[in-house]
Amino acid sequence: MRHEFSGIVEEVGEGIDDVKPGDRVAVQPIIYDGTCGACKDGFINCCDKNGFIGLSGWGGGVSEHVVVPRYAVYHIPENISLEVGALVEPLAVAWHAVKISPLKKGDSVLVLGGGPIGLAVVQTLKAKGAEKIIVSEVASRRRDFAKQFGADYVLDPTKDDIVAKVREICEGKGANVAFDCAGVQAGLDQAILSIRARGTLVNIAVWEKSATIIPNHFAFRERIYMGIATYVEGDFQEVIGAIASGSLKPETMITKKIKMEEVEEEGYKTLINDKENQVKVLIEINP
Repeated sequence: MRHEFSGIVEEVGEGIDDVKPGDRVAVQPIIYDGTCGACKDGFINCCDKNGFIGLSGWGGGVSEHVVVPRYAVYHIPENISLEVGALVEPLAVAWHAVKISPLKKGDSVLVLGGGPIGLAVVQTLKAKGAEKIIVSEVASRRRDFAKQFGADYVLDPTKDDIVAKVREICEGKGANVAFDCAGVQAGLDQAILSIRARGTLVNIAVWEKSATIIPNHFAFRERIYMGIATYVEGDFQEVIGAIASGSLKPETMITKKIKMEEVEEEGYKTLINDKENQVKVLIEINP
């Protein structure tokens, strides 16, 4: 909320000649200082002092106007709507995760969680040529969404033995890569045992509680555990290009549209009370 948005440029500052009023843009919301070691290495997502437009201040998407630095805006081509432009940010999270993982075309993949980021990962995996995409999700409606967005197999962790099922689907070896978009201990335990020898578990989830890991489950199978943090420069351009070319088709991620004055009643309450039936709720500033 507030950091995933697109819009139309109304004014530009002095010295800006590659953006003009009327341009349609998506906003990359990372705030970074550009001076720390991570920034100097190009990892703005790992900045020692990072924040997000809309989450750390600066207004964000739930406002009629917002001032952002030049580095934050990316032009949207004419064949991409402003509505879909607002999806570039979450898609970039998934795109970055898949890109820096060791995934190869034809690999088998387990995705934990069928929420917005999990579904974005599924779409990205399809675009990148994953062969067997397996999604583990508790909510039945979100399992339906996972099928809609391209999952080859959808499992219910309350009923299915996830480890056994994944190994069965993957010829007894396990998945090449797993993406944890859920951030719960039970899912983490299942994911570790579901990846094959020398497989990789990629954590995308933001954990609300501490988790425990048995190191021997990695050491004895030479598995790898890696984390990702949002995205870096280049990811937004690639996602916009993939949408423009049709490789990504995220339009149906928008499951509800509301007006600005409906944010509290129809927005926040929908996300609290009807979360399982929604992927993305879009706020229309000037519908």
